[in-house]
Amino acid sequence: MTAVASGPGIDRVGDLLVREGMISLDQLEVAARENRSNGNGVVYNLIKQGAVAELEITKLLARQFRMPAVDLAKFEVDPRIAKLIPSELAMKNLVLPLKRDGRTLTVAIADPTNLGIIDDLKFITRYDIFPVIAGEYTLRTAIERYYATSESQMKSLLEDIVSEAEGDIEVVAEREEEMSAAALAAAVDDAPIVKLINAILTDAVKRGASDIHFECFEHELRVRYRIDGALMEVMKPPIRMKAALVSRFKIMSQLNIAERRVPQDGRLKLKIGRKVIDYRVSTLPTIFGEKVVLRILDKGNLTLELEKFGIEPRAEQDLMEAVRNPYGMVLVTGPTGSGKTTTLYSALAKINNIDVNIMTAEDPVEYNLFGVNQVAVRTEVGLTFAAALKAFLRQDPNIIMIGEVRDLETGEIAIRAALTGHLVLSTLHTNSAAETVTRLLDMGLEPFNVASALNLVLAQRLVRRICGNCRERYKPDPAELAAAKIKDTTTFRDLRFTPEALAGAKSGAAPEAAALIEKITVDSRIVDMPFFRGRGCDQCNDTGLRGRQGLYEVMTMTTGIRRLILKSASADEIRDMAVQDGMLTLRMDGWLKILRGITNMEQVIRETSA
Repeated sequence: MTAVASGPGIDRVGDLLVREGMISLDQLEVAARENRSNGNGVVYNLIKQGAVAELEITKLLARQFRMPAVDLAKFEVDPRIAKLIPSELAMKNLVLPLKRDGRTLTVAIADPTNLGIIDDLKFITRYDIFPVIAGEYTLRTAIERYYATSESQMKSLLEDIVSEAEGDIEVVAEREEEMSAAALAAAVDDAPIVKLINAILTDAVKRGASDIHFECFEHELRVRYRIDGALMEVMKPPIRMKAALVSRFKIMSQLNIAERRVPQDGRLKLKIGRKVIDYRVSTLPTIFGEKVVLRILDKGNLTLELEKFGIEPRAEQDLMEAVRNPYGMVLVTGPTGSGKTTTLYSALAKINNIDVNIMTAEDPVEYNLFGVNQVAVRTEVGLTFAAALKAFLRQDPNIIMIGEVRDLETGEIAIRAALTGHLVLSTLHTNSAAETVTRLLDMGLEPFNVASALNLVLAQRLVRRICGNCRERYKPDPAELAAAKIKDTTTFRDLRFTPEALAGAKSGAAPEAAALIEKITVDSRIVDMPFFRGRGCDQCNDTGLRGRQGLYEVMTMTTGIRRLILKSASADEIRDMAVQDGMLTLRMDGWLKILRGITNMEQVIRETSA
């Protein structure tokens, strides 16, 4: 995807938003730092992180620059009109031609301070330019719809490829396993197969997908993307392309195309525009053919700033204090895909200095971190987590990160390292911070070692954010409240909230929620709080949800908790003590995000337990 430059004009818009009190200086600085890493633009990042509503920015700019504002949802651009402006120019400068009236061309722009583009457009199109303001996020989406590979264009592309492939690709017979490696190698080099795969790999990156699924069924082949944690179908290529498509992926990722009986893992790297994208490839034999899943590792989307993930200030402070200790253990827990590795990378980025030796053992290494010695675990040759950890201790490390504590041996070595002057970071698959402690004890680790070594345990989940463009307030029905175990009389005090936990709720809240939150106290009823949802729009594909948000449960090892560990107390007892000491559970953190208008009740109930 072509990066949108953030020039002086965009920065001045950010300064204007600060002066008008619509965002804080800290929010602007966060968006500016994110722009330096992803190149998407300061204002775009402000809207994406929910700091300000796009509509509010558009209204402000229209007043400030005395320029008409437009709602792009009301325009259907004629493709012939769109072609008047080259796609690269449109994407780079965020401009879109809307209509032509005689010698005048109406053009939507996101940055009214970019006056030079008006002259450029006049020269290129040979028309007089009438500029109108459109929201940057919406405009960018519209530009991608008309210029980039959209879903409808993907379908059109597929039809063209299938038409081109007629007679060129052999129909896969029932006994496809007998197809020779030479025949498959010849088939995968056909232009239609190459074109289709390249289009899918590029389109998935443009849409921000994290995974691509190729699935074989008895009578059809299905392609799905995982976007914001949810799978969506994008196309169904002809079933006869199955063997050639799978084999093409295997060749690209240097796998054995003749082996179809066992799973295989590989990697491939592509340059898309200015980006270099890594794909982790996994194949799995199924009864109707091999399934291929590609994990997209886009470094441009890697955010290493904890505050952007939605972690509460006190929780972030506790985490950073724990990882800045010279020794001890910090564990991050949660299900697969909950962002554990990203959290650990973020912590490492904060403490990655020239005077420390950081070593990691990962399965696999997802992102390269400069200054960190990263080792890929290879169990087939005996390089397990335990073996890597033993080797690390002979490499004079200060900080060790182990991808996962999977067994007693790894746990014992990690504990020993934490007790002998090393900081150890790792992950576990448990449901809560308190259950992490009991899991370590169940593995066979001694309670006094666990109590002494642990500094902090963080449990996390990812929930989908409400689309900021179509967010609206609503009143939940009794069934929703009942699912969350909320009665008419339930108060924040009943949920064990403290005044301190609610004090920061206004920070980062949606504009329409901020004023309401000021009235919330621990004695306020839950049913009286503001509830929000997305009604669905073009920006969120009518789902009402766009982007993801973290929920965090950060348990610091206090004296009371260490005593409970020594007694081999239950997870419930440990959790109650942690909450008494000020910890927010995942469900409590979810309520704060609901209160701010960041996510909805359905997402929180689905990902957390009461």
